[in-house]
Amino acid sequence: MQSDHKNVLVLGTCQMLSGTGRGLFMVTSPAVALGIAPHLALATLPSALIVIGAALAAMPASLFMRRFGRKTGFICGTSLAVASGVSCTAAVLYENFWLLALGGFLYGLFAGFAQLYRFAVADAASEHFRAKAISLVLAGGVFAGLAGPNLANWGKELLANHLFAGSFLVMIGTGLLAAIILLFLNIPNLTKAQRDGPQRPLREIVRQPVFIAAAVSATVAQSVMNFLMTATPIAMISHGGHSFGSVAIVISSHTVAMYAPGFFTGSLIKRFGEIPMITVGLLLEALCIGIALSGIAVFDFWLSMVLLGMGWNFTYTAATSLMTTAYGPAERAKTQGMMNQIIYTVVAIGSLSSGAFIHFFGWKWVNVGAMPLLIVAACVTIWYVATMRKTAES
Repeated sequence: MQSDHKNVLVLGTCQMLSGTGRGLFMVTSPAVALGIAPHLALATLPSALIVIGAALAAMPASLFMRRFGRKTGFICGTSLAVASGVSCTAAVLYENFWLLALGGFLYGLFAGFAQLYRFAVADAASEHFRAKAISLVLAGGVFAGLAGPNLANWGKELLANHLFAGSFLVMIGTGLLAAIILLFLNIPNLTKAQRDGPQRPLREIVRQPVFIAAAVSATVAQSVMNFLMTATPIAMISHGGHSFGSVAIVISSHTVAMYAPGFFTGSLIKRFGEIPMITVGLLLEALCIGIALSGIAVFDFWLSMVLLGMGWNFTYTAATSLMTTAYGPAERAKTQGMMNQIIYTVVAIGSLSSGAFIHFFGWKWVNVGAMPLLIVAACVTIWYVATMRKTAES
């Protein structure tokens, strides 16, 4: 139990640092891109490339850790975060949009490793502590919600004549600090017997109703969240005429809402179960869309983003907990890698399209475009419940 708590502290802190860097990038890169992008429709490309990088790294990162262990994999991943900060800083100094895009892609590759924090603590935790461990690690992002956007605002004038270069320098520091903290991680590598243990083909694993329900729920939660969040700074600045300071407050509040429930989501999952929590999360994301469609005042953006963050937390955490029941020790790397690859491939498509969506169709249709995904997730959840009930009765 002591080891469980130590791992939660280490990985929760690293979740905080990775979220700080990502939050900083998500609020800063659109503002920088608006000034140096060759076309306004490309303004969200650097943010979208984070997701593309995460999708490409998902399976390789998981398999790398299966071979070399969690600690080695996570520490290697932080070097990509440092490289991202260097590239983004250079993008501002040389006014080069493609260096900014490269920085987003590199941070995405790092995210391919960092997105396994939640699975790492789940695999090492005792069964009764597992859901709580997952939610507590995700709760590490609470500080990130406050620090990321505010550090971006603080650092934007740090280097004279190079607006936002100082903001990106902070990303280098968060990556280096995470590498140091990960030295204290204590998760045993899989033994040879565990690595070579019984394994089902991946196609058999992904056909399980539990895999389908967990993967679809997590994918929709992440896709809707990322699709709307990526477009929000552009909508606030270009459509609403709001200040960068207002954008920072909205994104900061959104990020806090994403992770603050983590302090109690695990307990709620333990009490009510994964499916009810997934359902509540989907309903909150639907309510977010309703608020976003009601107006473009700062409060409208703020409330919709807070609801979006809470909905993401409930659905994503519960779906992750549900997924841990879908595989054995020898199957975990490929199953976790496949889940993350599905999530971030779909999210990447949404991120790439969000910039074009808001440029050509406007903020209203960005929100309308997210609705079908929530409907799909609701239908799959209902199907899963019916399937499990039928199996229990037979």
